[in-house]
Amino acid sequence: MHQAGQKSTFVSVVAWIFIVLSGFGTLIGILQSVMVLTVFNTPEVAQAMQAPPPPGAPAFATFMMKYMVAFFVCMLALNAVTLVSSIGLLLRHNWARLVFVGLMIFGVVWNLAGLVLQFFMFSSMREQFAAVPDAPDMGAFFVGVAVVSTVLTLAFSVLFGWIAKRLMSPPLVAEFVR
Repeated sequence: MHQAGQKSTFVSVVAWIFIVLSGFGTLIGILQSVMVLTVFNTPEVAQAMQAPPPPGAPAFATFMMKYMVAFFVCMLALNAVTLVSSIGLLLRHNWARLVFVGLMIFGVVWNLAGLVLQFFMFSSMREQFAAVPDAPDMGAFFVGVAVVSTVLTLAFSVLFGWIAKRLMSPPLVAEFVR
């Protein structure tokens, strides 16, 4: 148990880890946004993006090309919110704990949705490889990638869920309610 005024190591460690990760993510997001807004903001690229997608293009790839700028800006915003809430978590602000729990739950949903999306993307890619004459059999490669990414996705989902659950536990909540 934690006595009044004592700060748990768990909250401090989680906060510092996510400060570092989201700090790098925010920096990378700024650089990516600048790149996307400058490189992809030319008339040639705008014209190419207006053209209809090639036949057989996966729906997700078409969607990403259409909304690429929005995707990178949203990722930047997500990293910035994570950075701010991580700093607030370190300072034991209750609003930051609640935002951080929400981010962890969002992370679980995002990871699991990404896993489903990956399944559809790999199915499309396998079909494209199979349609090419004399193409190497990529089946084992796709299975290997699917297994590794499934294990990693489930591991991170469990980790994020565990962090959210711990941050909602009464002893840790008590640190934030003063």
